[in-house]
Amino acid sequence: MQTTTVKTRGGRVLALPTPAEDAAIAAGINQDPDTYEPSASEIATMRKPGRPLGSGSKTQVTLRLDTEALAAFKATGTGWQTRINALLREAVASGRVKV
Repeated sequence: MQTTTVKTRGGRVLALPTPAEDAAIAAGINQDPDTYEPSASEIATMRKPGRPLGSGSKTQVTLRLDTEALAAFKATGTGWQTRINALLREAVASGRVKV
């Protein structure tokens, strides 16, 4: 019997289980009262892991800031990047910063 393989996006090659191995895995799942195999419809409704997609209206940049200024913003808690963005937007809108 020929082994079926798949290549991941990262370039790794994975060997898929044979039908006999797959049946043994499924039997083990069925015997374990603490787990079950989700159906295709359950898998379709599961949330994908990772960060949610952004609004598309922002651009990620790398920026060097003074250590003290950054520490002061971070000390204000969650949302410090949003507050920095708001201050920059306000400075541009008021004409204090020419773009």
